[in-house]
Amino acid sequence: MGETYPSYLELYRSNELSARAERAHALLSPCRVCPRGCKVDRLADEKGECQVGRYALVSSHGPHFGEEPVLRGRRGSGTVFFAGCNLHCVYCQNYDISQLAHGRPVHPAVLAQVFLQVQELGCHNLNLVTPTHVVPQILEALVLAVEQGFRLPLVYNTSSYDSLIALELLDGVVDIYMPDLKYADDGNGLKYSDVRSYSRVAGRAIKEMHRQVGDLVTDSGGVARRGLLIRHLVLPGGLAGTERVMRFIAQELSPDSYVNLMGQYRPEYRAFQHPELARPPSHEELTEALELALEAGIHRGIPFGP
Repeated sequence: MGETYPSYLELYRSNELSARAERAHALLSPCRVCPRGCKVDRLADEKGECQVGRYALVSSHGPHFGEEPVLRGRRGSGTVFFAGCNLHCVYCQNYDISQLAHGRPVHPAVLAQVFLQVQELGCHNLNLVTPTHVVPQILEALVLAVEQGFRLPLVYNTSSYDSLIALELLDGVVDIYMPDLKYADDGNGLKYSDVRSYSRVAGRAIKEMHRQVGDLVTDSGGVARRGLLIRHLVLPGGLAGTERVMRFIAQELSPDSYVNLMGQYRPEYRAFQHPELARPPSHEELTEALELALEAGIHRGIPFGP
C-alpha cells in the first residue's frame, strides 16, 4: 500500500504527532473536543456531559476475542475501555462504564504504559473503546508510548458523535476507524441517546473517517490493516432506520464498505422505560435488516462475506 504502518510513526518522526497532541490539549479548556461543546474547563478537572475531567478514565484493558474476526485474529484485539461517554443511550449494555463512569483516572504516562502492556500481550491492534471524549489524552499518551517502542495499529471504536476538529487531529494517526452508526433519524437520536442532530453529525464524521482511511484492507492473515469498519445495531421496530443507514453507506461512502450488521440488541439499563425498546428484535426484523443491506448493495462484512 505504500504508507508507513502503523500510520502514526511518520508523524512521530517529523514531530507532528507531538504538535497534534498539543493542539488537542488546548481543546480541553474550554472543552470543544466533541460536538456537544460543553466548554467546561477540563484542564481544571471540570466535567461536562461525558463526566470526564483532565485525565482519561480507564475501566479495563487487555485482549478481547469478542470483536469482529478481522480485528481479533488469533491473538485478540487489545481493547482499552474508556469510562464516560458523550452519548447517554438509554439501552447501553455497558452503562456502568459509559453512564456511571466506573473507571480509574490515569495520567498520560500511565495510559502510555497501558498501551505498551497491550502490545506486550501480543494483541493485533490497540482498540480504543469510546475514545471520542478523550482524544487529547490518547494523543498525549501515544507520543509517550511510541517513544518507548509502541508500534500497534490503532482502532478508533466510536459511537460516531465525533467532531471534525478532533478527527482532523487524528488524520494519519488512526489506522482503522470503527464507528457505530446508530440512527438515521435525529428524533430517535435525541430520544434514546440525548444528542441533537445525530444522523447529520455522525454522517459527516464517518465521511471524514472514510476520506482518511478508505475501505477496509486486510493482511494475508485476514486481519484488518487499515480502513473503515462500520457497525450498525438493529433495534426493534426499525428504530435505527436500517434501510436509510445502509443506503447512506452504499451511496455516500462505498458499496465496498465493510459492515457488521449486529443483531445482539437486548434491553438494558433504562430501556424498559421505553416500551418500544423493551424487547430484542425479532427473527423477522433481523432477516429484513439483512435484506435491506443486500438490496442497498452492501456485500462485505458480517453476515455478508469477506
